[in-house]
Amino acid sequence: MDNTNYEETRRKFLTKLGLSIGAVAVGSEKISATLLNSRQEFPLTTEQQRLMDQYELWMDAFIPAVQRQRANNEDLIAKAKIMELSEQAEIWRPQLEKFMEDENFARYYMTVTERLTKEVY
Repeated sequence: MDNTNYEETRRKFLTKLGLSIGAVAVGSEKISATLLNSRQEFPLTTEQQRLMDQYELWMDAFIPAVQRQRANNEDLIAKAKIMELSEQAEIWRPQLEKFMEDENFARYYMTVTERLTKEVY
């Protein structure tokens, strides 16, 4: 896959996963930058917390892979890792979309995702 197609695929995946920069609509309300920067805790169900724990572990692997690929665009190992992690995240995307309907979860998710946004974009 050439670099242009790779970058486009990665960006589409991140957008589908809800990791794009900016506010995300939750119902009719938008999460503001002030809220995203807040350290306030949002109550989650056990199932939601389990997904967030999985997501944070995923970010711990994804961020270094992206940084490595950016440092060396020809790094095939980093590209393979990014694709592997993207496929892994695709599996729990339907559950994530379901949970995003819950305002507390959506806010918590966006607060946690801020780390990925800062380190990847």
